[in-house]
Amino acid sequence: MVRGSVLALAAIGMLSMAGSVAADPIETRQTIMKSVGAAAKVSGEMAKGEIPFHPDVAASALATFAAAGKSFHNFFPEGSESGGDTEAKATIWEDREGFVAVNDKFAAAAVSAIAAEPADLEAFKAAFGSVAENCKACHEEYRVSRN
Repeated sequence: MVRGSVLALAAIGMLSMAGSVAADPIETRQTIMKSVGAAAKVSGEMAKGEIPFHPDVAASALATFAAAGKSFHNFFPEGSESGGDTEAKATIWEDREGFVAVNDKFAAAAVSAIAAEPADLEAFKAAFGSVAENCKACHEEYRVSRN
């Protein structure tokens, strides 16, 4: 019951954050990425043994990745290429199909990770690894690197 509640809360939280700033796609995608960044941070810390593994925290992080992956690409309409301190590369609009494909692959990895129901650290590392790889792939191709 707790795991289902955590997943539901994560999804509701993600949707409410996105809905609250829907008028500005740059702000919306930045808000979504902040939640993904927080999920990646806690996931990475668990995977490295810096914090204890907890299955409900892992499930919540994976749910955050999945929720982001389901709609993230929709927040890059024409005209949102600049402004708002965006880190989006022009390749998002130049290669829309590629961007959507990378996004979909990230979403699929997150859904698969959830389906695996990682109950221990080793299972979580395996599940999270695929999500992290797909997250990184998008950043390399479609995000401006901040040094």
